[in-house]
Amino acid sequence: TSDAGYKDEDGYVWVMGRTDDIINVAGHRLSTGGMEEILASHSDVAECAVLGIKDAIKGEVPCGFLVLKAGVTRKPADIEKEIVALVRDKLGPVAAFKLAITVGRLPKTRSGKILRGTIKKIADGESWAMPATIEDPKVLDEIGEALKGRV
Repeated sequence: TSDAGYKDEDGYVWVMGRTDDIINVAGHRLSTGGMEEILASHSDVAECAVLGIKDAIKGEVPCGFLVLKAGVTRKPADIEKEIVALVRDKLGPVAAFKLAITVGRLPKTRSGKILRGTIKKIADGESWAMPATIEDPKVLDEIGEALKGRV
């Protein structure tokens, strides 16, 4: 089911999280969901997604995509720097979180699920297919443009 958990001594099964929610950064297993909670705690962030992108040295490094709240007038670059510092402060330098990218919107299915796998393939330069359930296909081009020169 791609869920991680354990069975306790009384026979109860405890589901702890998704296994596809874990990335391996230089041998450290880190939760992208935990990082997303930190990003979402920033007062200017309306929505976010964190995923691991390929790195020649560390295996994967986290990359955060941010959608800012309506009416935010601050420079996205300033908010991105704050986000990087926030993750370093709350999670520590082991997370190697150095890349936050502000986007206008995140690609989603019609039911609202963020298409993390497709974003990852775009970031990693892999071939990908347009998901049949995508709400607006144009947003994937926007993600590709936002990634240019950043990864």
